[in-house]
Amino acid sequence: MSTEMPQRIPSGGVDLSHLAQRANAPQAPGAPGAAAPGGQPAPGAPQTVDVPSLVMDVSDATFEQVAQLSAVVPVVFDFWAEWCEPCKTLSPIIEKVTRELEGRVLLAKVDVDANPGLAQAFQVQSIPTVVAMVGGRPVPLFQGAVPEQEVREFFVRLVQLAEENGVTGSVNAPDGGAAEPELPAEPQIPEAHLAAFEAAESGDFDTAVREWEAVLQKSPADATAKAALAQAKLLQRLQGHTLEDIRATAAANPTDLDAQMRVADLDLSGGHIEDSFLRLLDLFAAGDDDARTEIRNRLLELFEVVGLADPRVIAARGRLASLLY
Repeated sequence: MSTEMPQRIPSGGVDLSHLAQRANAPQAPGAPGAAAPGGQPAPGAPQTVDVPSLVMDVSDATFEQVAQLSAVVPVVFDFWAEWCEPCKTLSPIIEKVTRELEGRVLLAKVDVDANPGLAQAFQVQSIPTVVAMVGGRPVPLFQGAVPEQEVREFFVRLVQLAEENGVTGSVNAPDGGAAEPELPAEPQIPEAHLAAFEAAESGDFDTAVREWEAVLQKSPADATAKAALAQAKLLQRLQGHTLEDIRATAAANPTDLDAQMRVADLDLSGGHIEDSFLRLLDLFAAGDDDARTEIRNRLLELFEVVGLADPRVIAARGRLASLLY
């Protein structure tokens, strides 16, 4: 984890330094943590702020209000989406570790599909992505599913970094402290899926693809395995490439089908689902028979990743059908 306090999110993100300035400005009477009339807090006394929950859903509209709390405690932003399988593994771990810290950290969950402005502001390239804010400034943490012990280590170091930068407060919430009931047990992974799941969790997408294909050879109707295979192939194609590399290669080679389709992969992985589908449908409309077959197969894979019942998938399938016939 970075030990610096950057003024900007890396890769040209939106400047959030005004939040840091506001956090350091004198507080108005009645503001969270402000001194009571007629009295002053002890020098260096940490603030304590009441919040409705240690885990909040944050939108484009409510972001700034939550970000201001980063003057009191580190605020961790978990960027996720309903269709993202690794998110479903990571998010409960982040919530658990947040509650263990009993008010020293606040967790803000951001659905990238519903809040594209925040995803763009933080330059989210793929999900899950986890970023913190300390004193109004962003601190990159990690991308992808991370084991629980590593998440715990990231959070401990984040609290230490916050203390080094004068952010030493806490928050009170009804769901904080030891009285919080345990989260429901995670659903058991079917034994047939275990090897593929573990390979994907470790970032070995080549093995994950092979294992999911083996599962489907035995159980062709396994919808979970089919969607997981499509996602593993997506991550396999993106592995080893940066956002800048993918987009620059596509811009320099407009007739390179693989380069153009990799941009569609990148868009979908970052939550820009409509952009991904539109790019592939435009390529399909302009392509020859061989290219159309390859593009159609890629679209069908990405439909599985997002979910066949998703309205955006239904709309894209409709346009694909009209182009076919």
